Amino acid sequence: MLFNAIKLNLILEFETCNETSESPILKAMSRILIKDGPGIPVVENVLIAESLRDRMRGLLGRTGLDPELGMLLRPCKSIHMWFMRFPIDAAFLDQNLQVLKMARNLRPWQLAFAPRATTCVLETAAGVLDRVQQGDTLILE
Repeated sequence: MLFNAIKLNLILEFETCNETSESPILKAMSRILIKDGPGIPVVENVLIAESLRDRMRGLLGRTGLDPELGMLLRPCKSIHMWFMRFPIDAAFLDQNLQVLKMARNLRPWQLAFAPRATTCVLETAAGVLDRVQQGDTLILE
């Protein structure tokens, strides 16, 4: 039953994407801070994956992730850790980049379900998002 739901989710994402041209592999790097925080970046370099291809690939194929590097999947409603080789932290964000849910230390082969209002997900190396809490609003610079 779970696999049927996941398969249906993937089919719906493919059908609703409507991307007609291929985007660059990943958009230019940015950084993410906590709004009203100390001004110290949570993640110094963020790759933004907006094309279907980039979101589907995500962090697959990597053997690890530098603590200063993250990936913002946008749009994104859910994530999985199938075929991943290392644990990650994930912040499920709404359209205003407010943290709806934190998934910490997700290990390979785990699933993380997103709240309904999720529009994007920030993935980092495990432990990087320790300062980020549910309800925080992030800023992408």
